[in-house]
Amino acid sequence: MAETQSAIHLTTKVLPGNRIEVELPSELEGKAVDVFVVLPKESPNQKKNILEIIEEARKHRMGMTPEEIDAYLAEERESWD
Repeated sequence: MAETQSAIHLTTKVLPGNRIEVELPSELEGKAVDVFVVLPKESPNQKKNILEIIEEARKHRMGMTPEEIDAYLAEERESWD
């Protein structure tokens, strides 16, 4: 007969210094546990920061006028909301 294993799913944030803090039920105190860290999937529509957008504009929009670049950046800003 297979042994049943319990699990607790918690979500937490990475703290300064790349640390995490987990609070477990008191009955587990002193017992050994296994900890798995599952990294979030990167979303295909993950927002870019403004420096990435500017760099992308420089690489891919070399022939654009300043006005065309401003319009492109304005369009990108609109997509953030």
